[in-house]
Amino acid sequence: MMLLPTHHFRDIERKPEYLQPEKCVPPPHPGSVGTMWFIRDGCGIACAIVTWFLVLYAEFVVLFVMLIPSRDYVYSSINGIVFNLLAFLALASHCRAMLTDPGAVPKGNATKEFIESLQLKPGQVVYKCPKCCSIKPDRAHHCSVCKRCIRKMDHHCPWVNNCVGENNQKYFVLFTMYIALISLHALIMVGFHFLHCFEEDWTKCSSFSPPTTVILLILLCFEGLLFLIFTSVMFGTQVHSICTDETGIEQLKKEERRWAKKTKWMNMKAVFGHPFSLGWASPFATPDQGKADPYQYVV
Repeated sequence: MMLLPTHHFRDIERKPEYLQPEKCVPPPHPGSVGTMWFIRDGCGIACAIVTWFLVLYAEFVVLFVMLIPSRDYVYSSINGIVFNLLAFLALASHCRAMLTDPGAVPKGNATKEFIESLQLKPGQVVYKCPKCCSIKPDRAHHCSVCKRCIRKMDHHCPWVNNCVGENNQKYFVLFTMYIALISLHALIMVGFHFLHCFEEDWTKCSSFSPPTTVILLILLCFEGLLFLIFTSVMFGTQVHSICTDETGIEQLKKEERRWAKKTKWMNMKAVFGHPFSLGWASPFATPDQGKADPYQYVV
């Protein structure tokens, strides 16, 4: 039977000489518990800044071009509160996704002393990542940008300057959902504003000149449509990945399933927390996932 590349790599990892624990030394300054997680990647930082800029641009156009100049105070108040709440939740979700440790495996722990301390039973094997010299749990993959092995790594997203993994997938899903919602809300308001301005004098429906108003609205419309499509697709992909309990990398590599199959509802609770509550929609609620031991080895 022909072995797949992933199976062949795992077979190599099973060989005792592959581990070479004597070549691994612990990092000189191990990070303390609770240390803020932030990836120093130029591209990722630039994408994160662009993300914030685009949300703030939408805030500017919605408030100062459409809502504040409007004489319908009820319409302006309701839409202003809803849009600002969604924008706040989107940016808060972005921060949590960017600054939360996605599930990084301790770096440089594949030492002889640590392996001996595991007291492995006969027949148990451990996998070592040769790039970050760490003991790799099952379903962990190495990220070349984060330079770490990440548990249940789905993908590395430059827009949040971080990996999407076991610990921050909830915040990434909320980020895509809230961005899609504010994009849809902005598009609806732009449509109503154009209809209103066509019926009345353009000079009375905005504080800016008619050409400037049209340009600002067209740019917002383009931004909203683009991000609505992109984040809606990403949101659907993430929800499907959670329900099937199969990460994006596992789907791409067609890895053999070696973990217990659970119901879709159990998989959702594993990511968003137990039990179901409004906390599922809050980026400030840390899910109680009841994680298992991060060092789960395959026999």
